[in-house]
Amino acid sequence: MNETSNIPVTIITGFLGSGKTTLLNHILTNQGELKTAILVNEFGEIGIDNDLIVKTDQGIVELNNGCICCTINGELMSTINKILESNKTIEYLIIETTGLADPLPVAMTINSATERLRLDSIITLIDAENFCDENLSSQIARSQIIYGDILIINKCDLVSEEKISFIKRKVSEIKNQPRILRSIKGNVPLGLFLSVGLFQSDLLAKDSSAHNHNHNHNHNHNHNHNHNHNHNHNHNHNHNHNHNHEHEHEHEHEHEHDESSIEGFTSLSFQSELPFSLRKFQNFLDNQLPSTVYRAKGLLCFEESELTHIFHLSGKRFTLDDTKRHRKRENKIVLIGKNLQHNELYNQLQACISYTHKNKVH
Repeated sequence: MNETSNIPVTIITGFLGSGKTTLLNHILTNQGELKTAILVNEFGEIGIDNDLIVKTDQGIVELNNGCICCTINGELMSTINKILESNKTIEYLIIETTGLADPLPVAMTINSATERLRLDSIITLIDAENFCDENLSSQIARSQIIYGDILIINKCDLVSEEKISFIKRKVSEIKNQPRILRSIKGNVPLGLFLSVGLFQSDLLAKDSSAHNHNHNHNHNHNHNHNHNHNHNHNHNHNHNHNHNHEHEHEHEHEHEHDESSIEGFTSLSFQSELPFSLRKFQNFLDNQLPSTVYRAKGLLCFEESELTHIFHLSGKRFTLDDTKRHRKRENKIVLIGKNLQHNELYNQLQACISYTHKNKVH
């Protein structure tokens, strides 16, 4: 059994020729010290630099930067289990689907193994050069866009701004508030879709894995599309708590409002010594979070829970993982996006704080 629980998984999808292989090579070259396993259908398609290869054994290629590439032979979970058993240091899984595959079955497979895996994001590549109306007549192409948490319009150097605007408009017709990135040769900030190692929450996630207390709540709010997948996604959150919101501001807490530029993106950091109300935070995610937020991560405490929760968000997908690790009850959250309204987001997060009688400082 792999000692690391809830390994994050990113699914990369997109039609043939959209640049999935180029993106994978970008990840392999720039992933730093992150121990990544990449599952592909054919080694020949990815074109791994021979200088990187350490050894090849039974469909598994080990690279000198600690990464592993593996062909998907047969059932997906069998391949994943084989990878995790063969290398106990794996920190991240990336699965490349074929260009003619619907990503939903792969995502459902990952979600069925929450004791070991956490579906972090689905990344969909779009070929800007060859995109046309006919692309979206395919149900598979529509599914790749609908279920993509972040959409990457690739090969932007080969088309005009008018073509890019056309693609964005057509995509927005089938997906509400899509998170769209532009790229040339798959070159995008890895931190926007590889969640490991960016924030303090990653350190806590690694430390808390030994506690075996991973209640993984995975939500995807992209259920307003016309498609033919009859899957019942039930998101009923039965939190039986009394919400006594007395808004008397007799409290002591600190907020940090930081901005920093990350390759054209900015980040907002928020901190509070008082817990959030789960109901208020859920409303923030469902009704207030702008489409310009691509990533969010943090350590959260709620009025309704005694635990610290590890929060991840990619696009509209978010997870809350419980941890038993004892630490100061406070909230720390970082949001990354473009054209963020920092003051508005700050005020919305501040409004999520619970001011019950037991939280007030006298």
